[in-house]
Amino acid sequence: MTDRRDQLAANLAHVEERIASACASAGRKREEVTLIVVTKTYPASDVRILHELGVRQVAENRDQDAAPKAEACADLSLTWHFVGQLQTNKVRSVTGYADVVQSVDRVKLVTALSAAAVRRERELGCLIQVALDAESGERGDRGGVAPDAVEELAAAVESAPGLRLDGLMTVAPLAGPYAGRQRAAFDRLMEFSSGLRGNHPAANMVSAGMSADLEDAIAAGATHVRVGTAVLGVRPRLG
Repeated sequence: MTDRRDQLAANLAHVEERIASACASAGRKREEVTLIVVTKTYPASDVRILHELGVRQVAENRDQDAAPKAEACADLSLTWHFVGQLQTNKVRSVTGYADVVQSVDRVKLVTALSAAAVRRERELGCLIQVALDAESGERGDRGGVAPDAVEELAAAVESAPGLRLDGLMTVAPLAGPYAGRQRAAFDRLMEFSSGLRGNHPAANMVSAGMSADLEDAIAAGATHVRVGTAVLGVRPRLG
């Protein structure tokens, strides 16, 4: 366990250096960017070590991994983000532990999240996932709503009981005009964020950038970066 703690501490320090350097290059203050550590496939013991090392924001993308891990770490002061594509049949479970759902991409999901949050007497933060590879009326290959549907979905979230509209999220697309152009993709997301804040001033969170492209996201203006591999390492595949 000591070896794992040392490994995570070193990785975390390196990521922190990258974030601080990117902020300096962009003329931003370090405190303007929040690190969310994505702990998918890694055990609750790693989450506990990360908490000891000062991490307070963690993310998961599959409910079957997240639910037992969150329960095992319920005594820790953590903010849990759900970042994966979310099916409505998982909503009841996810609202039991998640503080923020970053992958809201359809009205049906908004309705389900609202009902579950009200039932649990919780307020759930929501980010609208923008798919920069989606045409009007479509969803992206990695989830998300087409850009022209963002405002409609934002209005649905803002009017839904138990939900709070926090901002936007994107994953750098693998296809379409922004494939391989992470900085351009994140710049575009910031334009959508600026437009969103015109009608929803409090929705100022912008979640973008992962291990490979966090510098591009910070340069564009992201407020949150989601980093997994650079902190936790590459886990061998089972089988």
